[in-house]
Amino acid sequence: MKTLRSVSSLLFLAALCAAGTPPAAAQDPAKVAPEAYKCTFENDRVRVCEVTVKPGGKIPTHSHPDHFAYVLAPGKLKITKADGTATDANFETGAVIWIPAETHRGENIGATEIKVLVVELKEPPAKAGAHAH
Repeated sequence: MKTLRSVSSLLFLAALCAAGTPPAAAQDPAKVAPEAYKCTFENDRVRVCEVTVKPGGKIPTHSHPDHFAYVLAPGKLKITKADGTATDANFETGAVIWIPAETHRGENIGATEIKVLVVELKEPPAKAGAHAH
C-alpha cells in the first residue's frame, strides 16, 4: 500500500502535467499573481520563488518551464490544467514534486495557507555526453 505522501505527490504531479500548447493568455506567474509569488533569486539558469496562497486565494492561468516544488506549509489546492480538467491536490510539508513545463491555474480550496518553494529551470536538459563545469 502506498503512503499518503506518495499518493498525494502522484495526484499533484498528475494534476500538473498539462499536454499541448499553452494558451496565448498564459503568462509569468510572478506577473499574474504578484501577491502570491515572491521571486527571491534568479540567474540565467534558474528562478526561485516562494508561493503563498491564502485560503480561497486564486492564481490565474500561467506557465512554467520545467520546475520542481518543495512544500513548506501544507494545504489543499485545486489545479486546473490548460485543457480545463481539474484535480484537487493535497500538499504535505516536505513533499518534493517534479513538474514538466506546463500551463495551469490554481485555487486554495482548503482552510490553511499553502506555502511552496518553486524552482524553475531555464536551460534545456544537457545533451548526451555533455559535462557540467
